[in-house]
Amino acid sequence: MKLYWTMPNGLKIFYGHELLMYRATMAAGNRRSAWRHLERAHILGQAWPREHNYVHWLMLLYGFKIKSKREIIGQIPRLLLGGIKSWVGVIPLGNTGGADVPGLKPMEIPNDLQSMLSTFKNN
Repeated sequence: MKLYWTMPNGLKIFYGHELLMYRATMAAGNRRSAWRHLERAHILGQAWPREHNYVHWLMLLYGFKIKSKREIIGQIPRLLLGGIKSWVGVIPLGNTGGADVPGLKPMEIPNDLQSMLSTFKNN
């Protein structure tokens, strides 16, 4: 079993860009676009506990900002279990992380993100 802890630096740049875009689009009032950037950051970071849990933390805060009881309640178990599953390498690949999808459901990874993951994950 491979234990994941540190996200590769090259991939961390793309992950950080998604978080930057989340903040920028949220500040501009474009909630839909902001959420999409959080989902993309989740896909990129879900294999690493710190990055994975940080996105779930931001998703929880997003739920509070938009006053979504469903998102708030849905993020709590993800915060509690997501990092553990990342650490031991048991994650549903491509899952976007929101309360609108089952937490263990694998999903198709967008081509651009798949390319990033395949380039950096094994480094």
